[in-house]
Amino acid sequence: MIVDNLQRVRSRIVQACSACGRSEQEVVLLAVSKTFGAAAVREAYAAGQTAFGENYIQEAVEKIAALADLPLQWHCIGPIQSNKTRLVAQHFDWAHTVDRFKTAQRLNDQRPPERAALNVCIQVNIDGGPTKAGVAPTEVLALAQQIAGLPRLRLRGLMTIPEPAADFAAACAVHQRTRQLFDALQSSGLALDTLSMGMSADLEAAVQCGSSMVRIGSAIFGGRQYPA
Repeated sequence: MIVDNLQRVRSRIVQACSACGRSEQEVVLLAVSKTFGAAAVREAYAAGQTAFGENYIQEAVEKIAALADLPLQWHCIGPIQSNKTRLVAQHFDWAHTVDRFKTAQRLNDQRPPERAALNVCIQVNIDGGPTKAGVAPTEVLALAQQIAGLPRLRLRGLMTIPEPAADFAAACAVHQRTRQLFDALQSSGLALDTLSMGMSADLEAAVQCGSSMVRIGSAIFGGRQYPA
């Protein structure tokens, strides 16, 4: 099932890129494997998938250890509480959900010196969703400039999780605001290269607006397996 699902998602990415004149090589597929065990990740890896996103840090650390024999790239895409920064700094390759300098400082200070710099995205609450995490768009530049000065972090770009949109046009309108913010940050002199936006429901709209990394979970692994 996972093999077939991955192929369908990759086909969607190819079609979305073709529709807006982009190369599919410009879009990274991040398979969101939260709540699924190591066996599911191994199955996805056998089908050519190497980048995986995890929301629950403790669960992810155990999974990373169980899959240490595979050359995988691990992305933290869930909230990072202060008592979990060390785990993220030690075990992950990317952190997408940084929205405070305090979090960034802790990740920087706790990153093991033998590891490459931790790739970081700033999470932006682009549409002002009342239940969404993320820094306000007006505060992103100041935070980005602070993070860019931390030696053990590499600021890569922005990440968003907007509220569900009514249709393709509405989804594009929100994603376009993120793209405009990204372009403004680049124009300010920040060397950014990553727009982490788009999930199973709005993949096509995100690609249309310049996403370079889509985070796909249920369309690959199926419905979430939460404990009773």
